[in-house]
Amino acid sequence: MKIRSFALLLTAFVPAYYLLTPPVAENHIPSDLRDAVADGAIGDLPAGSSGASILPDVPEPMPGEMLPDDGKSIYGADDRLDYFEAAADKKALAESVVSLWSSRWVKVNAGKANLFTASLENAMGLCPGQKFGKQPVGAFCSGTLVGEDLVMTAGHCITDEAKCADTKLVFGFAVKAAGQYPNSVPQGDVYTCKKIIKRDLTDGFLSSLFHNYVSGGPGPDYAVIQLDRKVTGRKPLPINKGGRVAVGDPLFVIGHPVGLPVKVAGSAKVRDTKAKYFYLADLDTFGGNSGSAVFNARTSLIEGILVRGDRDFEPGPAGCNITTTMPQNGGRGEAVTKISAVEKYIP
Repeated sequence: MKIRSFALLLTAFVPAYYLLTPPVAENHIPSDLRDAVADGAIGDLPAGSSGASILPDVPEPMPGEMLPDDGKSIYGADDRLDYFEAAADKKALAESVVSLWSSRWVKVNAGKANLFTASLENAMGLCPGQKFGKQPVGAFCSGTLVGEDLVMTAGHCITDEAKCADTKLVFGFAVKAAGQYPNSVPQGDVYTCKKIIKRDLTDGFLSSLFHNYVSGGPGPDYAVIQLDRKVTGRKPLPINKGGRVAVGDPLFVIGHPVGLPVKVAGSAKVRDTKAKYFYLADLDTFGGNSGSAVFNARTSLIEGILVRGDRDFEPGPAGCNITTTMPQNGGRGEAVTKISAVEKYIP
């Protein structure tokens, strides 16, 4: 009966979809995925600039198939911490977290890599006083070192080999002292994506409409990429191979929300594990956190990859934008690809 119902739905909806849906660009990414700065949106800013003439454009997220219309990015208190504020064990992990940049925004000169950025406040039209508003943004996704020359990220961050070749991976983009915002890193901390080892991104009309029939949830979203050389001075981080998260497990995430310098956010937990490839959690994450490793707070092992969220900012009373917030237990949370979906591709 379920198969017959599925076939009837397929017959009815697929022709309508192709007739009524306008064509989209080949590199279209669903807007609820947690990517940040759109390619080509920063413009010709000088390295380290926070000017307002041409700014990063973070897509306005829309609800995903796993998420409610009222989902938000901050659950309860905003738990994001800068590198210098984090505990020593979290700092050690953050050393192996990497930011992904379009190659045109990373310029090497005299042993230093200058980063083309804009301030978060200017880029997002934020009201004065919003957290991290004066800090630079520029990265479009996050990743984690999981092998000597292997990085794990989201599948929608590295879409094909051309995108891979055009991506610079920058370690050490972090605020290491109060008020000292980075606009460069040593040349040795910049790597290039050499090739895609394995990538999966099951997306589109059919998977979103019929996922309850065919897979128990949306498909996986991950990529494992090889860098142009082995990473020195940083350790690959361990994943929870063979393990499975459970509802209530404590979590934290390390990544680059909205393309900011690296942030650590904890005080989160697993909410729902019923989907085959994803679980939901109340993590404080934004666009740009796509590809961030999500850690078990008890073991510090990686339990998944942050991939999907919802609206980051909303209009404030003064006409400028503010960070969206909701109660700690509100909504359904952010979506994380289970590490079981990708573990066999990691040493």
